[in-house]
Amino acid sequence: MVPVLLILMGASATLHADLLSPEKFLLLPPVNFTIKATGLAQVLLHWDPNPDQAPVDLEYHVKINVPQEDEYDTKNTESKCVTPLHEGFAASVRTILKSIHSPLASSWVSAELKAPPGSSGTSVMNLTCTTNTVKSSHTHFRPYQVSLRCTWLVGKDAPEDTQYFLYYRFSVWTEECQEYSKDALNRNIACWFPRTFINSKGFEQLAVHINGSSKHAAIKPLDQLFTLYAIDQVNPPMNVTVEIENNSLYIQWGKPLSAFPVHCFKYKLKIYNTKNGYSQMENLVTNKFISKIDDVSTYSIQVRAAVSSPCRMSGSWGEWSQPIYVGKKKKPLVEWHLIVLPTAICFILLIFSLICRVYHLWTRLFPPVPAPKSSIKDLPVVTEYEKPPWNETKIEIVHFVEEDGFEVMENSMF
Repeated sequence: MVPVLLILMGASATLHADLLSPEKFLLLPPVNFTIKATGLAQVLLHWDPNPDQAPVDLEYHVKINVPQEDEYDTKNTESKCVTPLHEGFAASVRTILKSIHSPLASSWVSAELKAPPGSSGTSVMNLTCTTNTVKSSHTHFRPYQVSLRCTWLVGKDAPEDTQYFLYYRFSVWTEECQEYSKDALNRNIACWFPRTFINSKGFEQLAVHINGSSKHAAIKPLDQLFTLYAIDQVNPPMNVTVEIENNSLYIQWGKPLSAFPVHCFKYKLKIYNTKNGYSQMENLVTNKFISKIDDVSTYSIQVRAAVSSPCRMSGSWGEWSQPIYVGKKKKPLVEWHLIVLPTAICFILLIFSLICRVYHLWTRLFPPVPAPKSSIKDLPVVTEYEKPPWNETKIEIVHFVEEDGFEVMENSMF
């Protein structure tokens, strides 16, 4: 019985190999190949097997030609592709059969999606976007949400009346921006979404689409894809505390505001000695650190975080926490007052003295008090003598000359 089975299996294999030989088997290309845009920066490729194809286990080889070349194999008759569409999209597909001798393939069939209309140089330039985790008002259902901010430059050849409009798509959700920032010509140059449908823990790409309108030209749209780990701005660690005990710093902090759990973060600690300008940098995976310090310096402590690779691909470091100062407290403000205030007082007194000298203010403010004058002492006296006869008495006549404001007094002595 066993030899009979072996003979039958060998015959079947030989027949199958003979059937799939390139000389006796022909693969036919797929039919009804179409490309359809199903969302922002998203297309669906669909085709049907050739109805004249022999019933064998077939696969399909897909080749993306525009905007970026790519190739892959699939057993399905449709394929979803996420890619920018502002330059159009073109692809080809063929039937393949992977045999043990050599792979067989049919001829190619192709389709394309034309680029949307628009004048060259009118689309936005330098589009950048960042995400950030924020507290959600729906604390029980979804405690964290993601905000989105995008900025761009106006196209170099865009008319002055150009107005831009931004949309984003994440998974099946699409939203239009409602909060714009404008330039001097009232053109939208930035967009802010306080809350979005973006999942910070997701692995899908974020698609951003910006189109525009103008009375003078057709504005060319722009699509751009972002990976979340590359644009996520991680919040600073929370509740940073620092204690000093026996010339040692005991530093501790909590994880950032984020949907990721505690074990998904790595940290960078900066201890800055403000006296000698030396910075100590530490890369950590825990939220505690102890460091020796001296007792004559002031230290500034800051911490920042990043999501580590076990939870997702590592992105950029987040913002530093607010600095915490510990150590010997200097009083630079008091020392500054001790130097500046006396100098300022002396300068003011000097200026006041010069003003008094120039404008005689001191004499006007404090005039001298006149001394009392004597009505007699200060009068000028003129003495005349008359020569009497030899036998008469000598007569002396004294005249007091009257000045303004004084009475005339005469004194005659006989």
